[in-house]
Amino acid sequence: MLSGINLVIHPGERIIILGRSGSGKSTLLNLLYNELKDQAALIPQAASLVPQLSTFHNVYMGRLNRHGSLFNIRILIRPDRRTRDDVSGVLERVGLADVLWQRAGSLSGGQAQRASVARALYNGGTVVIGDEPVSALDRGQGGAILETIASTHQTSILALHDVSLALAYGSRIIALKDGAVALDAPADSVREKDLAPLYRD
Repeated sequence: MLSGINLVIHPGERIIILGRSGSGKSTLLNLLYNELKDQAALIPQAASLVPQLSTFHNVYMGRLNRHGSLFNIRILIRPDRRTRDDVSGVLERVGLADVLWQRAGSLSGGQAQRASVARALYNGGTVVIGDEPVSALDRGQGGAILETIASTHQTSILALHDVSLALAYGSRIIALKDGAVALDAPADSVREKDLAPLYRD
């Protein structure tokens, strides 16, 4: 349950939302996505891939809303070279170029999460909203994926659990506690010790 939250988001911001489980992070992201969905790509907390389909098909689904049904059916049955190359290029950016035709159900947890990120990158748009988009990755991989997101989307709003990664990547930190904003500040003015009270009972 959220209370008293009124946010202004500026183009170009890399916003990181922090807080304990149950603090309202996912609820806030869902509200923001509903407001911005015409210009936003979503990276859900669960990868939400279709396991029976290939990684290619799952990533292509990021653009299903860009085309009519007949076009999408044709691409899903027999993709043209340009679409294959475009999807392959996005997968290469997240380190998955070698699993283009592999069934999504056979991917590891980390691979599935990166495929979910690739789907959002392929979607395009100016804003990406992600709910723990690198939780299944180690810090090095996570940092690389966050930099890739920053290079492809003008604005990002991401919930993270890794405070160090959040401070290294974000330009603005919004911390939630019990459904309310406990802190909203530029990332370079926040220290890890400032955030410690958020995670205490």
